[in-house]
Amino acid sequence: MNKGINAWCFPESYSIEDIFKSARDHGYEGVELNLSDDPFAPLPLNLKDKDLMDIKLKALDAGLSLPSLSTDLLWKCPLTDEDANIRQKGLAIVEEMIRMAVVFEADTVLVVPGVVNEHVSYEKAYGSSQESLRKLLPLAEKAGITIGIENVWNKFLLSPLEMRQFVDEFKSPNIGVYFDAGNVYPFGFPEDWIRILSDRIKSVHVKDFKASVGNANGFVPLLAGDIKWNRVTDALEEIGYEGFVIPEIPPHQHFHQSFIGNLADTMDEIFPFKR
Repeated sequence: MNKGINAWCFPESYSIEDIFKSARDHGYEGVELNLSDDPFAPLPLNLKDKDLMDIKLKALDAGLSLPSLSTDLLWKCPLTDEDANIRQKGLAIVEEMIRMAVVFEADTVLVVPGVVNEHVSYEKAYGSSQESLRKLLPLAEKAGITIGIENVWNKFLLSPLEMRQFVDEFKSPNIGVYFDAGNVYPFGFPEDWIRILSDRIKSVHVKDFKASVGNANGFVPLLAGDIKWNRVTDALEEIGYEGFVIPEIPPHQHFHQSFIGNLADTMDEIFPFKR
């Protein structure tokens, strides 16, 4: 496995150069950037290819890869929204991520497959999510990029068996799972999901969860929650996972570098990274 880090682990004040330097100094091998509609973010929408190449070269100069891309924009523009115009905006966001991933030579783009709410039923979401993803699949296949469906708190795809079926119905190697160990803990065990999803897992997010809190405030740094990480690593090794393990944890309010360094050390203790 390879040790990566998501750019959200760094303070918003950090430039992309700051992020790459800190990641390099603390022994990370790759950085996952996040597509944003904030023009001042490290990776804003609508960057030209030459600007993307500049980011890639800065990463390479720091000895880092850019293995995957994430975004929070698909919560604003779900692929399952009842409004076709909003769904179209969601499709455009994923298309932009795929374009960027090609320049970065990334393998995977993280995609929230949709949201079930009082306006969008579970059954409707299942159908509209697959309809949206089928529109994106030819572009992903042509680009050689995997669309990684993430398990998130969206009231959708709530079991590993259903997630497996959902992915398998596309019959394409370019749609897989972006597995988040922390997101699943309130209603399941990460090791079960890993073994059931198996080689469908293309990338892995990690954060811990404290069950006694029981809501979004229960997400905590690694080893501060209730996840049994030895079971997680055993399951990942059983399925032969050799991709990136990427924490997605908010930065410490004050001790930024200590937080990033402690996180790196903790990951080294938990995961069997390549040396």
